Amino acid sequence: MKRYAGISIRGSKKIFYFEAGALSLEIGDDVVIETERGVNIGTVKVLPTNELPKKLLANKKSMKKVIHKAREDDYKRLAENKIKEDEAFKVCADLIEELQMAMKLVRVEYLHDSSKAIFYFMAENRVDFRELVRNLAHQLHVRIEMRQIGIRDAAGMVGGVGVCGRELCCSSFLYDFDPVTVKMAKEQGLALNPVKISGLCGRLMCCLGYEYENYLQLRKERQSAAKENKKGK
Repeated sequence: MKRYAGISIRGSKKIFYFEAGALSLEIGDDVVIETERGVNIGTVKVLPTNELPKKLLANKKSMKKVIHKAREDDYKRLAENKIKEDEAFKVCADLIEELQMAMKLVRVEYLHDSSKAIFYFMAENRVDFRELVRNLAHQLHVRIEMRQIGIRDAAGMVGGVGVCGRELCCSSFLYDFDPVTVKMAKEQGLALNPVKISGLCGRLMCCLGYEYENYLQLRKERQSAAKENKKGK
């Protein structure tokens, strides 16, 4: 029977599932994995199990595999890729400035086998980056992929400390971004001061939604109790 492990790919907090075979894996183990983009490295977040989350059952047959646990040569390659990523970031940032492109580079990631470099960027509008890609490929001698991301994803990649004094939720444990609205702040009786209810990304803080349902439930209970008191009178 096939076994599946939940793994976060390097540079992401989101959990993806991979076929683990007979490998003995523990939480926190680094592993080399197959992905649709190529070979990469990740960290085990969910122990191997015979069952998959329901939403993934349809993709069961096309599930990618864990190749092996990370070895010494994998960590060496990881360190080498980090140097390449830093160099590629500088090259790309200089080209963006030279070409006067309306985009902001956030991060560069080399696949584990160094077959491709992925450039994550933010832009308010659609960007024609064909000339940029040609220049990058010419200077770096590697396949190039440009990937546009949102401001919340960028904050999660860069990291930081929130007003609470803790590491940003998006860079520590959040895997998906649920909608956050001003209504949530109102329901909790918070002052609608943009500075106080916005995160480092400039958007409403994700944590506004953590206790929102509790406040809704509390309001319903209070309303119900008030009605009962009126009946008693």
